[in-house]
Amino acid sequence: MAKAGVYAALFLFCLLQCKFCVFAMLDPLDFLALQSIRKSLDDLPGSNFFASWDFTSDPCNFAGVYCDSDRVIALNLGDPRAGSPGLTGKIDPAIGKLSALAELSIVPGRIVGSLPQSISLLKELRFLAISRNFISDEIPATIGELRNLRTLDLSYNQFTGEIPRSIGTSPELSNVILCHNRLSGSVPPFLSQTLIRLDLKHNVFSGSLAPASLPASLQYLSLAWNQLSGPVDQLLSRMDQLNYLDLSLNQFTGTIPGRIFSFPIANLQLQRNLFTGSVQPDDQVTITTVDLSFNRLSGSISPMFSTVQNLYLNNNRFTGQVPVSFVDRLLAANIQVLYLQHNYLTGIKINPTAEIPLSASLCLQYNCMVPPVQTPCPLKAGIQKTRPTAQCNEWKG
Repeated sequence: MAKAGVYAALFLFCLLQCKFCVFAMLDPLDFLALQSIRKSLDDLPGSNFFASWDFTSDPCNFAGVYCDSDRVIALNLGDPRAGSPGLTGKIDPAIGKLSALAELSIVPGRIVGSLPQSISLLKELRFLAISRNFISDEIPATIGELRNLRTLDLSYNQFTGEIPRSIGTSPELSNVILCHNRLSGSVPPFLSQTLIRLDLKHNVFSGSLAPASLPASLQYLSLAWNQLSGPVDQLLSRMDQLNYLDLSLNQFTGTIPGRIFSFPIANLQLQRNLFTGSVQPDDQVTITTVDLSFNRLSGSISPMFSTVQNLYLNNNRFTGQVPVSFVDRLLAANIQVLYLQHNYLTGIKINPTAEIPLSASLCLQYNCMVPPVQTPCPLKAGIQKTRPTAQCNEWKG
């Protein structure tokens, strides 16, 4: 009876001193990790995210903390509402002690410093998104040890160095978003057959891409604004699941495979490269926007492109007549943008009195012909209406 009385007294004491019960609610290591994380981060002015982080209460009720039993399984740091000021400070290495964590995200803010190596201890992690902050240094190679990782988003930071090759071998990856950093070196092979999104634009990557370096499962691929080079025809021919492709502002060479124009792509951006040769789609093109401008493409313009709503073929080396099907669709207001300026085209069969729909934009200047209709062109097209005769005589296509 005496023992029962002691237990009852202890139970009553716990109820009265609930702040000591917190330690029983959450795994002690998780509790201490959250304390360390809180000490290293603060709200930016205008943010009240940490107002609920009172460690005399249950941390599982903190904003952004999600628990399963006594473990933290998700941590979403910062007010997710649009326009929230976000957080400031550094990511404490103690974050690696949240060993049951499956999801980690930090809203845009002013987080600085490096990404802790200890993140590689989060073996259950499936979702890692820390974008639009000021995190610098190299991406830890040990992230490749997170074999359950499905989404990796470190975009809009200040990361430098190369993408660790170990990341490319992670088997479950479906989304890799590393755009708008200062990453350099070559793009490593990505082996995950579940990868659907790869966004590496606005970095300083260089070198070429091997034909089998990216999986055919990709639906979204952006490598724009880098210094990549070499041919991509064999690589692209395999990617028949693509619905978005942007390789613009690189130094890619070789031909553009006609097969890609039959892929389910809605937006195709291949401008400002060094592509050469003729472009011959296999079938009528149903892509909404096709931009092949500022390359070295040559030959005649395929009538298969006449079904494209926004077509940019300017600043190439195309020759011959513009197919009649373009004129028909332009006058029927089925084409919104048709930029053919700065080529070597010799004619287009359109009545000089034809009324171009107000919804359409046509530019024909600086070709080997006098434009039969006068239409406003972009300022960058210059003021010369026709190409010098000497250039037209010398150019053989």
